[in-house]
Parts: sequence; structure tokens; C-alpha cells
Amino acid sequence: MAKQQFKAESKRLLEMMINSIYSQREVFLRELISNASDAIDKIYYKALTDESLTFDQENYYIKVTPNKENRTLTITDTGIGMTKEELENNLGVIAKSGSLAFKTENELKDGHDIIGQFGVGFYAAFMVADVVTVVSRALGSDEAYKWQSEGAEGYTIEPHEKDTVGTEIILQIKENAEEENYDEFLEEYSLKTIIKKYSDFIRYPIKMDVSGQRPKEDSDDELESYVEEQTINSMVPIWRKNKSELTDEDYEKFYQEKHYGFDKPLKHIHISVDGTIRYQSILYIPENMPFDYYSKEYEKGLELYSNGVLIMNKSADLLPDYFSFVKGMVDSEDLSLNISREMLQHDRQLKLIAKNINKKIKNELQSLMKNDREKYETFYKAFGRQLKYGVYSDFGSNKEVLQDLLLFHSSKENKLVSLDEYVSSMPEDQKYIYYASGESIDRIEKLPQTELVSEKGYEILYFTEDIDEFAIKMLMNYKEKEFKSVSSGDLGIESDENEAQTETERAENKDLFDFMKNVLSSKVKDVRISKRLKSHPVCLTTEGDVTIEMEKILSAMPDNQNVKADKVLEINSSHEVFQSLKNAFENDKDKVTLYTNLLYNQALLIEGLPIQDPVEFTNDMCKVMV
Repeated sequence: MAKQQFKAESKRLLEMMINSIYSQREVFLRELISNASDAIDKIYYKALTDESLTFDQENYYIKVTPNKENRTLTITDTGIGMTKEELENNLGVIAKSGSLAFKTENELKDGHDIIGQFGVGFYAAFMVADVVTVVSRALGSDEAYKWQSEGAEGYTIEPHEKDTVGTEIILQIKENAEEENYDEFLEEYSLKTIIKKYSDFIRYPIKMDVSGQRPKEDSDDELESYVEEQTINSMVPIWRKNKSELTDEDYEKFYQEKHYGFDKPLKHIHISVDGTIRYQSILYIPENMPFDYYSKEYEKGLELYSNGVLIMNKSADLLPDYFSFVKGMVDSEDLSLNISREMLQHDRQLKLIAKNINKKIKNELQSLMKNDREKYETFYKAFGRQLKYGVYSDFGSNKEVLQDLLLFHSSKENKLVSLDEYVSSMPEDQKYIYYASGESIDRIEKLPQTELVSEKGYEILYFTEDIDEFAIKMLMNYKEKEFKSVSSGDLGIESDENEAQTETERAENKDLFDFMKNVLSSKVKDVRISKRLKSHPVCLTTEGDVTIEMEKILSAMPDNQNVKADKVLEINSSHEVFQSLKNAFENDKDKVTLYTNLLYNQALLIEGLPIQDPVEFTNDMCKVMV
């Protein structure tokens, strides 16, 4: 039998197929099984319009048979088969897809679809095989033919014997190379793993002869080996079942089987959309943060299936970064895949699915917050930081999506509250949403700056994470209420009477404050009478956008730009310390210098900031005690 040559462009494409199109060799089995499933589908479609054909699904299957001795792997199907002409056209011309032609000629029914649209998947077999042999007998024909090729040099077609309709593909598996282990494609365990990974939800049984051991009859100690035919794939994916048929246990079992996490999911989301874009999805909100969540090794994304066949393990484009903790899968028949079916063409369908999923996740989280607060707070403890990063990143472009999902500890409620809950309980005369930042709730509660706001009966949100204040700065306001730090220069709650008294005291003690400011030099922007302190003698406040907490966070970063807050030292004029300052200013300027340095360092300690010269500070303390 004379060898026929591939067309020039087909030969070049075959070389590309073998060397570069697929990123993993194991996908050859996915491609061949998908083609086999397509072949069975074609009989199903014909049976819908041809009364002489009956389609009994139990008679249709795909079988995978490894033979270690001969180094062959055989994939057999009971599908529609191919004539000599079809072997010539479909296998002799690369990228000529019989499935695509069939698809365009026949109306698809019952949600079934043909996967093999590009006609190149078959040639993935040459990544693992030296010789590929196809024996096929077409439906309605008594003749069978054998197509055989060793790769780019060409192929032969000749008559062959085959008793049943369908196709048999025999791969002569390559010998192991220095860095390539081809033996794995002859091992039962490896083949089962690949089938489960990529083809678990092919709608027809994928069978294999599986070996095992069992107790021997009439013996408790001896074992005997056996081989039995098993169906490897699940066939009906959970996402295609009606939600009413499924229990929480079913969803949890799927979560564990897919290795989405070692925890139990807090919530599952089952989506089925049949509109402009058709897709089905099962999403999970995990209970715990993965150990590598904030490392370079963590990959976000959802498993992506095309008509039940796994295309991508992690499709990052389906999830925004702020929802990167979500696990799960998406299956769609409407995706535009590239030639290897391993990657997507970034098209309108993908963007629509991603947009819908994003909206669904947000709605489900809001529902969880409203209807199961304890569960939501468990989620928020694990992933609240990620939501705040989402508010801060991309110049705040996602803040409208995320702001209603945020929680902060409340000074009044002594628990986590949402921004909506805070604003809804605000007194009518309250202008701002007040917050205080610190390392812990306990430390914030002791801050002198909270005294005036607390005395007015206003609620304060406690920010204890480094991202909190940055996120709020990006948010700027919520429901037209501006955020205001208790350490900011103007709290907006001082009475006219207090304002007048403060101005009077400031004018009377201008020389004192100017002297103190000169002592502290560049350390503070100003020294002034405090309008917020009640029992504490001193505190630091800030002017401008950078607060003291932000300064601490920025200074701890590797690329420290030495960003400093504009600090103001505030003195409580009602405290005994202030009278001591006034007396010293009249009688002993050196004492004023001593007191000023002490008060400034005390204010630094309250804020958790380092003292520039601890030795000098201790010496100053000793001077006061002598």
C-alpha cells in the first residue's frame, strides 16, 4: 500500500501539533475520548430523524485498553464510524473536522453538542505515539478500513476486518526518553487519573479492565488477583442535575472530590443560565483561608469545562482578584476555544459569564450577611482583608461592588457592623462616620483621641488591620457621609462656646505654644490647645491625608519612602500638666523644654511609635523625679 502524503500545510500543522500546541502530553487522551463521544453523539442525532435507527444508550460506550507488553494503548468506541472517504478527509487533511461539518448540517437537540470543532485533537496522539492506527467501520457499511501513520511523513489507508460499527485507535506508545516518561500512559492508575481529571463527565461510559485483589474463597489469609471491567467516569455531572435532587451533602462531597479545599464550604452557589450565554456553575465560599493564599504559589480561578470536558484547571479570567477565594467550576457550550482547546479566546461570552458570576457572588455574600450573620462573620474573618484590598486596588474602581460587604468593630455594639448598619443608627446631628486606627481593639479603646467622640455618644469604627485606613481613604464616603478619623484636626462636633473658649486660651498662651513648637522643631507641625481631650494630658493628631497609622505601615514596607504624617501635639488645657507648663514658662524655660520633650515622647508611646532617643527619654524622666 503506497504511502500518501499530508498536504503541505497539513504537514506543517502536524509538526506544530506534536511540538507546541498542547502544553501537557496527557491531554491526548482527553482529545481521543472527546472524539469518541462525538462519534456516539452522531448516531444519537441520526436516530432522532431516522425511524430505522433506535438509540439505546446502554449499548454505547468508550473503552480504554493498555497493553504493557506490546506498548499499545487502544481507545475503542461504538460510535458512527468512518468510511474510507471520511478517513481520507478527516484524518488526511489536518484541521478538517468531521464533527464541525456534522454540527453545521444538523440541528442540535436536547442540549447535546459536538466538541471536536477544530479537527486537530486527534493528532495530539503523536505526542505520545510513534505509530497511530485507526480501524473504523461506518454505520450502514459492511466494509472496514485501516488508517495508519508514523507522523508527518504521511499515512496509508487499506481495507481491514472489523465485525462491529465504530472506531478503534491503537497507539504504539513511545519508549521512555531521558526526560520523558511515556510508561505512565500504559499504567492503570495514571490512565484512570487522566480520565477522571479531563473526561469524568463525558455522557457515555468510559470503561477499563481494572485489576485488584480480594480474599480467596474458603480462605481468610490468602488473596487472589482478579480483573474486572469498570466504568471510570461519573457521566452525569452534579451541575446538570436539578437543585431539588441535591442535598448539602452532595455539594460537600463534590467539593471534597474536586480537592477544592480540606475544609467544609460555608456556602455553595448553583447557577444555571440559559439565555444569551448558556452556562452552568457550582461555586463555593470556603470556610478557611488556604495556607498559601497570600503567596506567589496561589492560583485563583475556576475549573472550566466545555460541554463536560475539562478545558482549564484554573480560569483566572472568570474571577476578579477580590473574589479570588471562590472555588468551583463553570461549564458552557458557547465558549470560543483556541485550537488546542486548552485556552480561551478572550471574547464576549467569557466576559459575560465572568460578569454574571461576579454579580452572583456578591448577592450571595450579601444574603449570607443578612440571613446567617454568624456564618458571614466566619467568612469575613478569613477573607475580609481581601475585600478591603479590592476596595483599595485599581484606584477604587471596585468600591461600589464591595462597600456593602465590609464589616468593622463598633465601639457601641462591641461587635462587627456593616457601613449600612452604622449609617442607619447615626443620630441626625452626626456629620461624619468616625473611626479610630490601632493595633488592637484594646489599644484603640484607650486612645485619648476617642474621648470627645465617645462623650457625644457617637459610634466609632475600630480599624485594626493595616489595609483598613487605606481602603477607607479610597472609599472617601458612604451614603454621602464622609469618613473622619478621631485623630483628624477638625472633628466637626465642637460647640460654638467651646470654640470661643479654645480660641481665647490659644491666644493667651500663644508664646508658650510657639516656644514648645520651637523645642520640637521639625518633629511636629504645630502645638495647640486640644478640643478633644477630657482626662488625658496630651495626644498626637494629624493634618493632611497621611495619618499616624498609615505612616507606621508605610515605614514598615521594603521600599520605605520615609513618608511622614503631619503631626500636631495637642495639650489638654483642663489637665494639671498644663498649669505646670504655664508656671514653668513664667519661671524656668529649661523646665518647659524638659516637659515638652516628655509630653511629646509620651504621645509617641500612646500611638505605638518609636521614641527617637530612649536614653534621653529615661534621663528626662529621672530629672522630673529628682
